[in-house]
Amino acid sequence: MKKLVSVSASSFLTLVMLSACSDNGSEEAASSDQGEWSPTNNLEFVAPAGAGGGWDTTARMAAQAFEEADIVDVGIGVINREGGGGAVGWSYIANQAGDPHYLFAASPPLLLIPLNGQSEYSYEDFTPIANVIADFGAFAVRDDAPWQDLNELFEDMQDESSSITVVGESAPGSMDHVQFVNIAKAAGVDPGSITYVSAQDGSAMTNLLNGSVDVYSTGVTETIEQVRAGEVRVLAVTAEERLEGDTVEDYPTAIEQGIDEVFVNWRGFFGPPDMTEAEVEYYVNAFTELNESEEWDAVRERYSWDEYFMVGEEYKQFLEEQNEEMRLLLEELDLYGESE
Repeated sequence: MKKLVSVSASSFLTLVMLSACSDNGSEEAASSDQGEWSPTNNLEFVAPAGAGGGWDTTARMAAQAFEEADIVDVGIGVINREGGGGAVGWSYIANQAGDPHYLFAASPPLLLIPLNGQSEYSYEDFTPIANVIADFGAFAVRDDAPWQDLNELFEDMQDESSSITVVGESAPGSMDHVQFVNIAKAAGVDPGSITYVSAQDGSAMTNLLNGSVDVYSTGVTETIEQVRAGEVRVLAVTAEERLEGDTVEDYPTAIEQGIDEVFVNWRGFFGPPDMTEAEVEYYVNAFTELNESEEWDAVRERYSWDEYFMVGEEYKQFLEEQNEEMRLLLEELDLYGESE
């Protein structure tokens, strides 16, 4: 299993304290008086989407691995709070301000949806705890499609982009749309010329197979079954190197096809506003132990996820940089700050 980033808890013990979202002096004093903190109630991991998606899988597998590795002393429940591309779940967590027993799984839509103007909450309204894995995008076509590689597709899109339709399950300006546009732009395709169709009802693969659309922008895991059945081909994944595992090891990267761009679907965990330094430190230590456990390594291998571990100031800086990159890309698409 490749490691994109490997960070120890001790390396960031001091830095992580700077990322605790506690601006109130009395709360800081209370944290100091507390010293160490540990949960007094069961924990709730929130997936801000329906069952079966990336947030849901990450939250459930993390909860399972925490318990199997005996890292936490309390139970962990996983709750789905779907709606608004994540906004419903974020609102729920925001209302738990000051209660450290709630965490939620997050990924690029936590940046994209607020930048689109579709949520009043952004990543800055929550407490970053740890990033845990990297997943990647995949661009699939029907097995009988005329394009044998990504460059052939992009060449046709540059000549007659309006006749080629890309489908994804996220809203315009969110995950599936942006990951495709990011790679296409690097290949010389005008981002504004790409026709993207949102199939948030889960019909994207069906639409690809019945010929209603030409390209499916999705996650790697969502393509495996149909590739094995010989129904679709994956033209590229957005990873820097080829992935490990049955079937996915045959997926070419955009980079090896001469397109010098990647798109990382990072996934991590955030807490509510107003967490104390001691509370953040507890979770940083817990997720560091999880990251190093055999149980979590088995989960990463099962889902072809890469290790991508960050905490503290490194995580905070990463989020700031990602937010700026996404803002610039959405501006090119005329989607920045525009509510659907």
